[in-house]
Amino acid sequence: MQYFVVMVDYGRRGREAVVDPEITRREVISRVVSGEYKNISFIHQIADSAVDDITAEILAEAAMPEAGTTGADRQADRFDYHRDVRKHEEV
Repeated sequence: MQYFVVMVDYGRRGREAVVDPEITRREVISRVVSGEYKNISFIHQIADSAVDDITAEILAEAAMPEAGTTGADRQADRFDYHRDVRKHEEV
């Protein structure tokens, strides 16, 4: 049996692992291309009892560049900055 695990990072809201044994590699790639899977932390292929990290391969096939900082990270940084500014304001 083979299946894929796609870990999606929502920043401060947490992470979600999408696991569906019926999804094929081609379907994972099409979901990455369509934008259904955004802010991907990793993609693992599980076959029998072996786990392979295939994130770079899937992103390359989907022609998506790997981004260092995701939109969720930048948004979380903005929230943290504004919280710190409010915390140090004079009352």
